[in-house]
Amino acid sequence: VPAAWQRPYVNIFKHFRVEEWKRSAREGDVAALTDARLKGTVYRIRGSVPTSSYLQLPRTGTQSLGLAGRYLYLLFRPMARKHFLVHLDVVTKENPVVRISFSNLFKEFKSTATWLQFPFVCGATCHPAAGTSRRDPTGTALADDVRWTCLVLDLRSILSLYLSRRYGHLKSVKLCSNLLVKNLCTSDLLFDPGVTFSEARQGDLACRGLAPMPREMAFPVPKGQKWHDLYDYIRFPSEGSKLPYDSIQKSCLGPAAVSEDPVHQPVTLTKAVRDRLSLVHQITSPKAVSAPWRG
Repeated sequence: VPAAWQRPYVNIFKHFRVEEWKRSAREGDVAALTDARLKGTVYRIRGSVPTSSYLQLPRTGTQSLGLAGRYLYLLFRPMARKHFLVHLDVVTKENPVVRISFSNLFKEFKSTATWLQFPFVCGATCHPAAGTSRRDPTGTALADDVRWTCLVLDLRSILSLYLSRRYGHLKSVKLCSNLLVKNLCTSDLLFDPGVTFSEARQGDLACRGLAPMPREMAFPVPKGQKWHDLYDYIRFPSEGSKLPYDSIQKSCLGPAAVSEDPVHQPVTLTKAVRDRLSLVHQITSPKAVSAPWRG
């Protein structure tokens, strides 16, 4: 359970004052830019190979972020036709440090006792007819497919499902080229960026562990437009399937369909969608992963 100062959430870049570079480290081509669309500062990390440039929190490997929130939110945009890489070092209750990595460079899921590697599918655009993602042969995203993304990683579930370990806290984050990042956040609350504060109050979402995205963490939405028409929302592992996926990608059904407690959909529809997702995954899964969670 997060300490009182970590509730209801921790704005990581703000708390650790990333712009001062005293409690964080950077290597290679890392620059702070003003993004006109997001109306604020973003960090651009780019390099010829993913490991050549990076932003790291905390500054050294002997330090720890000590963040115990179940969910990690990464607000970022992969660069088109480029590979990127993200490393998360997590301390488990059993004490070993587990590295969780994801990248559009990875072609398949791999796991050891201390390292989970997940492929990240960039710019997955679902076409009703084909049901395919529009990507070039290297697996990187095409220019018109890359959008700002809110990636929600359920660290507790990832460790439990893939390694049968219990989540302790987030030790460090290393964001490697090539990507733009707005912020990072940890929380025990499940934020839905598409829900406004007034809708949250009317729906009494707090009692279900759901909340609207904090304003300082939110992407701007012009009047008359909808969040999900402008940005991508990816939750991993997806709650819509009984089986864990072996890659991180946007759901074709949208976040409302795979939420634990959807705001805009009745319970009967949610169950149907869940059953459909589970069936689709069983049929289309390329191969069975050697999975410790099967017992």
